[in-house]
Amino acid sequence: MSKSNNGITRLIRLLFGIFMVIVYLGMAYLLAVNFFDWPATSVWKIVRWTMAVILALYGAFRCYRQVTGMDYYRVNRDDEKE
Repeated sequence: MSKSNNGITRLIRLLFGIFMVIVYLGMAYLLAVNFFDWPATSVWKIVRWTMAVILALYGAFRCYRQVTGMDYYRVNRDDEKE
């Protein structure tokens, strides 16, 4: 893979990673505020809050991986070989 393609691949992965973090955290927020108007029974509240917490934790984990660069293990880095 040439260096220009490697840069494009990194950019696409970066943008997709940021987009997915926004999606997970956004869905967690929407579930927490009951945007989808789920019934107010105790079972649905537990399900809604459990899903909100799981999505928020996973979104935070994806954000951590994105910031630390752990998400790029498949991309060959030509500059490190030199």
